[in-house]
Amino acid sequence: MKKYILSGLALVLTILFSISLHAYTATEGKKVDIMFLHDTHSHLNAFTTVEGDETKTVGGFSRIKTLINKQLKENKDTLLLDAGDFSMGTLVQVLYETQASELRMLGSLGIVATTFGNHEFDYGADGIANMMNAAMASGDTLPAMLMSNIDWEKMNADGFTEDQRLLYDVFEQYAVKDYIVVEKNGVKIALMGIFGKDALACVVDCPIIFKDPVEAAKETVEKIKASESVDMIVCLSHSGTSSKESKSEDEILAKAVPDIDVIVSGHTHTQLDEAIVHGDTYIVSCAEYGKYLGSMSLTQKDNGRWALDNYELLAVTEDIAADKATQKKVNTFFSGVNKTYLAQYGYKKDQVLCTNEVEFVEQNAVGSLHTELNLGSIMADAYTYAVEHAIDFDGAPVDVAVVPAGTIRDTYPLGNITVENVFNSFSLGIGEDNIPGYPLISVYLTGKELKLVAEIDASISDLMTTARLYTDGLHWAYNPNRLLLNKVTDVYISTGAGERAELIDDKLYRVVTDFYSSQMLGGVTDMSYGLLSIVPKDKNGQPLEDYKDAVITVNGQELKAWVAIAQYMESFSDTDGDGIGNVPQSYSLEEGRKVVENDKSLGAWLKNPNQFFYMIMGVAFVVVIIVVFIFVFIGKKIVRLVKRVRK
Repeated sequence: MKKYILSGLALVLTILFSISLHAYTATEGKKVDIMFLHDTHSHLNAFTTVEGDETKTVGGFSRIKTLINKQLKENKDTLLLDAGDFSMGTLVQVLYETQASELRMLGSLGIVATTFGNHEFDYGADGIANMMNAAMASGDTLPAMLMSNIDWEKMNADGFTEDQRLLYDVFEQYAVKDYIVVEKNGVKIALMGIFGKDALACVVDCPIIFKDPVEAAKETVEKIKASESVDMIVCLSHSGTSSKESKSEDEILAKAVPDIDVIVSGHTHTQLDEAIVHGDTYIVSCAEYGKYLGSMSLTQKDNGRWALDNYELLAVTEDIAADKATQKKVNTFFSGVNKTYLAQYGYKKDQVLCTNEVEFVEQNAVGSLHTELNLGSIMADAYTYAVEHAIDFDGAPVDVAVVPAGTIRDTYPLGNITVENVFNSFSLGIGEDNIPGYPLISVYLTGKELKLVAEIDASISDLMTTARLYTDGLHWAYNPNRLLLNKVTDVYISTGAGERAELIDDKLYRVVTDFYSSQMLGGVTDMSYGLLSIVPKDKNGQPLEDYKDAVITVNGQELKAWVAIAQYMESFSDTDGDGIGNVPQSYSLEEGRKVVENDKSLGAWLKNPNQFFYMIMGVAFVVVIIVVFIFVFIGKKIVRLVKRVRK
């Protein structure tokens, strides 16, 4: 009897212990800490920029490493991630192909996995291949590279191009995968990567074919669920978010693929101070250039999904002590920049070009404000200056210089402006000479096409803010309340000293812009199915077959856009007698280059109508006639029906 009593007591204790353990597990749950970056754009060093009305020094991998080390002391299993665009943005990018400094520094931070951003493609297929080979040859610890929506099958079926084969081989060597599974603090986590639609649209002549990101994500998640036993799925997405939810790619992804637990959202440089939540999916984003380090903590719920316990963006400020070992490695990369790149242009990284007392708008303003901005104006003026003051100038004056918002990568701080500041402000691309930096090109447009350029800026750039234009020479006024493609109320050529000249429709005007922007300009006709026709031409009015023929050279050397800006700043007069030129105070004032007329009156709505106004009104008139005809037709039918009923 005693034996049965003891057995029963043991059984009761076992049951109670199990219940207690279950209650503890349900209450405590598994926990995960994640820290993340994206869009660091070669900003390995701290840098000086403008935020709001304040000039400050921010960022730097050595300070980011200090924050990471502090977190690792609290939880050594913290998961460190990156969501792409780790390259292209500072002078260290000139070592992209030979040193792979950005990817190696992500590994040095302890980043477990990253994905490709659109700017990793800036140097073409050869650039990516050389970068990845350099990274592997270094022997450094490197992050895993994840990309779920590359369509190798289609490329193989169509027959690999030379560039596709090159990338296929190097991706195989690096072991680029759809996903990987890692374990942190007893939690199995599947990590996957996605390349978004807008990111793809930002790549000129992308060598890779991509699947639809949402459909590919669904396939990858199903594969993970079928093949792996994981507690969490994290997507490293280079797609981004938008203030308009219907256009917000990562929100679309979250709603379409609800089994993803966390989306680290890169590409749009969004600063999400609070996570976006759709169902059980959290979307997080920490701005650009390493100004912030994202941090989040999650606890698993009873249903297996995750609750967000803590989420914050840690500001990377100059009061954070730099990790010495990390800074030493960064310095090693930068040490070769002067000799290997800048010397050919006669510059040094820290060389002071001018002194600045003008408050230039912060870089983010070019995407949020649709008006004249001094940051765009000074760049456009620089293009004109550099071309017309070249030692082999051909005598053909520049009528218009154009700077799209998407090419402006940083602003100019108060105080000394250095070569590095200027390069950072326009750090995109590579030339036909295979040397980093997009060159300037010279094309010709008619007066009619320049009017259309102004109208495209006024009507369409709100839908694509990277296409907002800043100009020298071409001035216009627009009313945002008017009909689409009829918002411009005045447009003319500025001839200096307040003088203006009307645009002549069939006259050719010389236009200078950068190589990347020229291709976008020339693509307007195709994108609008011929409705908006802009055809870049040579000086004889013949359509350009190849933009390479329009590249501006000085003594046989490509005139890089950033070099043009540097030359212009070097030319400034020394107004305070300290031996260094000063930025002209005229840049603190608006000059009427783009005037916003926010007038909702009927008179303003009808002012200076263009061909598109008449086209739209004509279409509207036809629609009204059709509607009236339909109502009359239906009315007659009803009258006849009523008469029949009465009979």
